[in-house]
Amino acid sequence: MSQDDAPSHGGHRHSLPAASLSALGIVYGDIGTSPLYALKEAARAASAGSVLTPEAVVGCVSMILWALILVISVKYAALILRADNRGEGGIMAMLALLKARHAKPGSWRSYALVGGLVGAALLYGDGTITPAISVLSAVEGLKVDAPILEPAVVPLTAAILLCVFLVQRKGTGFIGKLFGPIMLLWFISLALLGLRGIVMAPQILGAINPFKALYFITHTAPMVGFAVLGATFLAVTGGEAMYADMGHFGPVPIRAAWFTVVLPALMLNYFGQGGLLLVEPGAADHPFYQLAPDWAHYPMVFFATAATVIAAQAVITGAFSLTQQATQLGLFPSVHIRHTADDQKGQIYIPIVNWMLCFATMTSVFMFRSSDALAGAYGIAVSALMAITTALAALIAVKWGYNPILVAAVNGFFLLIDLSFFSANLPKLHEGGWYPLVLALVLTVIMLTWRQGLVLVEAARGRQREQEKTFLHMLATKPPMRLPGTAAFLASTSRGLPLSLTHFVRHNHALHQNILIVTGKLEEVPRVSDDDRMQVIELTQGVRRVILHFGFMEMPRIHDGLRCGVERGLLPNVDLDELSYYIGRETVIPREEIEGMAVWRESLFSFMQRNAERSAAYFHIPATQVVEVGVEIEI
Repeated sequence: MSQDDAPSHGGHRHSLPAASLSALGIVYGDIGTSPLYALKEAARAASAGSVLTPEAVVGCVSMILWALILVISVKYAALILRADNRGEGGIMAMLALLKARHAKPGSWRSYALVGGLVGAALLYGDGTITPAISVLSAVEGLKVDAPILEPAVVPLTAAILLCVFLVQRKGTGFIGKLFGPIMLLWFISLALLGLRGIVMAPQILGAINPFKALYFITHTAPMVGFAVLGATFLAVTGGEAMYADMGHFGPVPIRAAWFTVVLPALMLNYFGQGGLLLVEPGAADHPFYQLAPDWAHYPMVFFATAATVIAAQAVITGAFSLTQQATQLGLFPSVHIRHTADDQKGQIYIPIVNWMLCFATMTSVFMFRSSDALAGAYGIAVSALMAITTALAALIAVKWGYNPILVAAVNGFFLLIDLSFFSANLPKLHEGGWYPLVLALVLTVIMLTWRQGLVLVEAARGRQREQEKTFLHMLATKPPMRLPGTAAFLASTSRGLPLSLTHFVRHNHALHQNILIVTGKLEEVPRVSDDDRMQVIELTQGVRRVILHFGFMEMPRIHDGLRCGVERGLLPNVDLDELSYYIGRETVIPREEIEGMAVWRESLFSFMQRNAERSAAYFHIPATQVVEVGVEIEI
C-alpha cells in the first residue's frame, strides 16, 4: 500500500544498524516501558479481588503476546507503515494523502478530516498521560523494598517530569544520541529478567498458544474478561509512534528494531513476569520489580526511571512535530517555533505546547497519584486513535487502487480488534478515561474552529478585494506615482490581490517600481525541492506574482525562498537587503448578522487570531524589513 511515486527510503543517511539503534530511543520508548504496568493491571483485573489462578496468568500473558503480534507486528509493521506520504507518516500525513484539508462540507473527505483531527487531538490527550503513568510506574518501584517511601512517589515523579519539560528549551540533540544505547540496554535487561522468570516456571511458554487466551476469555465472567481486555491494551500503547516517527528513520529500520530487539525482549519479559506469578501469585502488585533479584531492585528503579524519561521525551517531541504539521496545514493557529539544532530539522521547541503539556501532565500526576489509577485514564484515547488510523489507512488503500473487498476484509479485521479494545476501555470512562477525552474534545473544537474561521476570513477578503483586471488596467491607464525600489506584498492565495496592496495604493496614491505579490503555498507533500520551490508569473510591467511552494514538514521561510529565486536568476533586479515586505495585520470582528459560525466560535477564532504568531515571524521575514498594514475583517 505504498505510493508509486514515493522515493526510496535508502536516502536516510545512517546505516541500518545505526538507524535501528536510534529508533529504539525515539520510537519504542513508550511501548518499551509498558511491562512496568501492563501485566500488573491485567493480573489485577483477572483476579477480581480473589486468588490469581494459573489459568488466569497464562491467559493474560497469551492475550498480551497476541496483541503485540496482531496489532503491532502485523497491523503497524506490516501494513500501516506502507501508507507513507513520500516517506512521512502520522495522522497529518494521512490527511495530506487524502487531500482532506480543502474538503467540501458533506463530502467523504470532510468526514475523514474530522476523524483525522479527532485522532490528532487524541494524540495530545495521550501525550498528557504517557509521561505521567510511565514515570509514576518506575518511581513506584521504591515501594517494593521501602514502603515508607510511598509518600515521596508523587512529589519525586512531579520533580522528574518538571525537569524533563524545563530541559526542552535547551534542545535534546545531544541527549537524544544517548537514547538509543540506553534503550538497547533496557531491552536487554527486559529479556534477561524475563529469562529468569521463565526458568522459574517454564510452563508459562504455553501462553504462545492463542487458544489459551481464547479459553480464558470464554471461561471467565464477562465483566472480568472485558476488564482484562482493557488492561491488555496497555501493552500496545505506543504502537502509533512507529507510524508517526517513520519520517525520521524510514520503515526498514523501524521494522528491523521491532522484530530483532523490541518484540523478543517484550515477549521474554511478559513470559518472565507470568512465570513469576505462577510461582508467587502474591507478587501481582509489582511483578516487574519482583522479577529482579533483591540486590537489583534499586538499580532497576533508576534504570526504569531513565527509560520512562526517554518515553516521556519521545511523546513531547512528537507533540511538537504534530503541532508544526497542523500549523503548516492550516489546522492550528501559528505558534512560535524555535529550532534548537541547526543541523537537525526535527529538533524544534514550541514553548506554548511544552508548558500546556507540562500543566496537563502535572495535573494527571496530582489528580490520579498512582499508576494504577492512571491506568484507568490510559488506553481509551489511544484505542480510539488506533481505530481512526485503521479507517484512514483503508481510505488511502482504496484511493491508491487496491481491491476494495480485500481492503474491507483486512482493515475490517483490524478495525474490529481496535473497536474491541476501545469498548473494553469504555468502562474506564468514570475512572479517569474522561480526562484525555475532554482534552481531545477541546483541541478538536479549537482545530475545527480555526479551519472554518480561515475559510470565513478568506471569503471576507474576497468580498473586499479589488478585481485583478481592474487594478492592472488602472496601472496601465492611470499609473500612480512610482517609488524607487522593490516591495513584496504577502498574499494568502495565488489568485487576486492582497488587501495590503490595494490599501497601500488607495491611501498613498503611489506604488514601488517593482512589485512582488508573494504567496506561500502549502503542498500535500512533506518537502519540496529547490527546483520546484518558486513559480514566477509576470502580470504586467513591474508587477510579478511569486508563488513559493513548501511541504508540510518544512518551515515556510519566505525570505529564504526569494533568495533562492534571486540566485537562480528568476527574480532579476531584486535586492533582498533593500526589499520591503508589506503584510496585512488583520483584526477579525465577529458579527451575528453575517452567516458563519456560532458567535462563540467566531469569538474563539478572533481570540486565537489575535494571539497567533505574527505573519512576519511565522514566515521568517527580517523584522527590520516589515511594514504592517491594518485591515478589519468582519465574519
